[in-house]
Amino acid sequence: MPEKIEMAKTVNEFRVGSVPTVFYIPDFITDSQHDQLLNTIYDAPISKWKSLKNRRLQNWGGVVHEKGLIAQDLPPWLTRITRRINEKSGLFPSSINHVLINEYLPNQGIMPHQDGPAYYPVVAILSLGSPVVIDFTPHPNLSIRVGTRENSVDDEISDQEAAVRNSCEQLDNFHPFSIILMPRSLLIFKDMVYSDYLHGIKDSEVQGCNKDRKTGQTIGIGHESQGLYHLTYSNSFTACSATDPPDLIHKRLSHPSLSKLQKMVPSLSSLFTLDCESCQLGKYTRATFSRSIESRSESIFSLVHFDI
Repeated sequence: MPEKIEMAKTVNEFRVGSVPTVFYIPDFITDSQHDQLLNTIYDAPISKWKSLKNRRLQNWGGVVHEKGLIAQDLPPWLTRITRRINEKSGLFPSSINHVLINEYLPNQGIMPHQDGPAYYPVVAILSLGSPVVIDFTPHPNLSIRVGTRENSVDDEISDQEAAVRNSCEQLDNFHPFSIILMPRSLLIFKDMVYSDYLHGIKDSEVQGCNKDRKTGQTIGIGHESQGLYHLTYSNSFTACSATDPPDLIHKRLSHPSLSKLQKMVPSLSSLFTLDCESCQLGKYTRATFSRSIESRSESIFSLVHFDI
């Protein structure tokens, strides 16, 4: 019993995001274990690979069908890693008996999906090779399921109004979020995230994240698409802090107004004025030239109007 308590305490240190059943463990395996796993995977016979529309995969542990699993023993190299995941996490109700190995080449991904009832209530993802961003989005049918749950309200509120109110309040707790998976890392998600969220990887040639250089905290993640880098925002508010002069920060952030600048950089909340000559000149309007008979020219280019 003390070992289980200590194990749960250790796993809880790796919770990520606002959803309590997502765990991200960096450096779960060593560099040598990582290279050995990759070599073993690619040493498998070509017949072991199954090619799909946008990726290929290996299936180990048997065949999953609508009524369950036709089980086969995992090879020793997979048994070792699955046993370690099970023992170190303590989150699986039984030993891990099935493994899918998905290969994603650049500009390949997988559409948002659920893993189905065969793996419920918990799944683990061990990342090899290169970083990738995995996106979690609330299930489209979540509003229907939430709206049908029982709720207690005052008699003055109709059943329909109560259902709508209860649905909206509970849906406020479900937000899309993304996690960047680094090589050798382990991601585990279970329960609510398993049943109420979809997860997927965007088709993108380049994926990456931005980190604070001082703290190492991830402040932005995104992917490349058709030459543009699209940021994927989480439900958390992101702001920046800086020690540079306010006018320099203002210029670097593309000349926002004082109120917008203070929202982006809370440390400037005590700033009362922002003297930016470019912003002031940019708000000037050109006055029209007065109509004057005396100012008419009598020959070409004898009178020229121009802005300085």
